Amino acid sequence: MNIIYHCVGGTHSSAIASAIHLKFLPENKIPSKEEIMSIGYFDTLDKPDQGKIIYRGSDEFGNKVYTLSRQLNKNLVLNTLKDSYSLAGGNLGDIILVDTMQCVNILMKIGGFSSRKLKLVFFGRPIVIKGSQLAYMNIVNLVRDIKSKFTLN
Repeated sequence: MNIIYHCVGGTHSSAIASAIHLKFLPENKIPSKEEIMSIGYFDTLDKPDQGKIIYRGSDEFGNKVYTLSRQLNKNLVLNTLKDSYSLAGGNLGDIILVDTMQCVNILMKIGGFSSRKLKLVFFGRPIVIKGSQLAYMNIVNLVRDIKSKFTLN
């Protein structure tokens, strides 16, 4: 199974979801700023990374976990991805697309925009980290739901 966590920027909610899925971040507590930053790919993607499916690791069931920055045209990007996967001979049942935007709050939007788009990392990163901490248990619940549905052997 290929599990792709996607969001607008691919570097905040989807990054955290993939890290939780891969057990790089805990499920039972809200991580510190240092723990969030330790995953190595939080708040780091830039324009050339948009639209790239980035491999983050394999889970305990052997599923491959990825992140995707799909920007604001969700349907166009995801439909193209599904069609391309199918044309390449892949079975659409082997790919799970998980939209993490349902977990994103206003602080994550403001902080992420400031840090990534405006390049004001010193201003935006603390805001997006705080927003991520506030949204964290919602992201944990999303990941738990995905794992319970799609990773049973």
